[in-house]
This record gives sequence, structure tokens and C-alpha cells, in this order.
Amino acid sequence: MGLLSSLFGGNKKDESSEQEKQEKKNFEILKYDGIRARNIRQLPYAIKCFEEATAIKEDVETMELLAASYLQTGKTDDARTVYNRLAEIAPENTKVLLSLAGVCFIQEDYPAMKEACEKAISIDDKNKAAFYLAAKAEKGEKNYIQAIVMLTKAIAIDEDFKDAYQLRAEVLWEMRQAKEAIEDLDSILSKESDDEDALVLKGEICAATGNLEEGISYLNKVLSMNPFNEKAYIMKGTALLGNKEFDQAIAVYDEAIELSPENAKLYQERGRAKLLKGDKDGSVEDLKKAIELNPESENLINGNYNNFSQENKVGIY
Repeated sequence: MGLLSSLFGGNKKDESSEQEKQEKKNFEILKYDGIRARNIRQLPYAIKCFEEATAIKEDVETMELLAASYLQTGKTDDARTVYNRLAEIAPENTKVLLSLAGVCFIQEDYPAMKEACEKAISIDDKNKAAFYLAAKAEKGEKNYIQAIVMLTKAIAIDEDFKDAYQLRAEVLWEMRQAKEAIEDLDSILSKESDDEDALVLKGEICAATGNLEEGISYLNKVLSMNPFNEKAYIMKGTALLGNKEFDQAIAVYDEAIELSPENAKLYQERGRAKLLKGDKDGSVEDLKKAIELNPESENLINGNYNNFSQENKVGIY
């Protein structure tokens, strides 16, 4: 029988089996070399290992590692390609779908993001993250009512879902529903009184709705806890500008820049305050510094500066 097997193809089966074993071995070596490289932050080598491993076998875990490594190195399009393929080979995997939604969010592809979330919800309608990400997509498209619906569903699943309360408050404030937004923020602060994001937004809302002193107090609380909170400085400066307290606003940005002298956004905001005060030369100097620190922001900064004089006529808020 051994002779007959060798004559009629037995060796071919053995060769095929040996090839499969070698491919499996190569796959395992590449995968775990990639994991080790990723663990020590050798990302280019890790990506090469994962690419070669997935060329041998489309293993879900390895493809997820490859996509995550792409994201860590700023290769968003490559990560999207991998997640799209993963969604094809593992269509019932909600983790994959939500990862795809996250990449779509980075790319600001909100329709594709919603589609991925809807698929995840159809698989698991108790997945709070799916509703939360769906809300972010709706917010990105300025579908505020639908965003609130999604966030309310997420909160119904988990009444302690802090991120959902925060995002719903942000959406409500964009709709200028101050009372309802503050109710959501108070839900967060009743459990975590030092939550910086909630305090900053509450400070912004209070200042914008005529309670300047109260709003400033919330922002000062954040800055006492974290003097490097950029948003708190910007909201405090904006609040003072809204009350036409130009010198005080500039002083706020002076303090912030002293702590973070390489922050282009702070120079941009101080330049805005100086322009509204009437100090055009000082404003231009800050504009130049902001562009020097972040050349990519030049178009945005110029657009914002062109609108500053109009803001001064109608008010900051």
C-alpha cells in the first residue's frame, strides 16, 4: 500500500500537508513577532509582520492588531481598509463594526459611521457604545434631535454612562437648550464633582446665559485642578470677551501662554481678543506666532480673524 500511495499521489498529499504546516508556523512566527514589536513600540516592524501574517491567513485578531497599529502611526486610510475587510469576513462581530465606526469618525465619514453603528445595533440592541457612536455620527451631520434619541437610548441601557450625558449636554447646548444641558451636566457632577469636561461646559453655558460670575467660578475650579486645561482658559477668555472685558481676557491668555508657550491655539485666541480691543498690531503678531507654531492652521485662522469684527458687532455668543 505504501508503494501504491507513493505512485498514485501519496507524496503530493504529504507535500501539501508539509506546506500547510510551514505556512501555519510562518503565520504564528510573524503574528507573535508583530505583537512583541508592538509591545515595545516598534510599530513599523510590527506592521510589516502583521501584513505578512495576514497575507498568509486572514485571522481576525491579527487583522485587528494591524488596523490598530495603522491608527497608531496615522495611517487612517489603511486602517479603514482593514476594518472594511474585517466587516466582510466577520459581519456579526460588533467590536469590529464599532472599530470601523471609530475610524469613520476620524475621517468625518458620518454616513458610513452610522451604517456601521446600525449594523452593530441590529446585532446587539443593548450595546450602549453602538448608540453612543451613532449619536456622534448624527451630531457630525447636525442631526441633533436624532443624536439626542440615540444618547437617551444609551443612557437607558446604562444610567451611569457619563460620556453619553456629556455628549447629550453638548448637543443640547448646540441647540441652545441651556436648562436641559445643565441638568445632564449636574447628573455627572453629582457623582464626580471634579469632572473637568462637565465643569468647563457648565461654566461656558452659565457665562453665555448671563451668569458670568458663576461661569467663571466653574472655569477657575478647573484651572485650580489642572492649570494646563486649554479649553478652560479659552472658555474663560471667551466669557470675558462676551462681557467686553478685553484686558481681563488678554490677561487670561497671557497666563495660559506662560504655561504653554508652544500652544498655537492660545496665541490665536489672544490675537482675537487684541483685535476686538482694537490692537491690530498686537493681533497680527499673535496671528504670526500661531501660524509659525502650526502652519496647517493658517486658512482656519485667517477665516476666523475675518469674522472677528462681525462678532464684535453682534456679540461673542
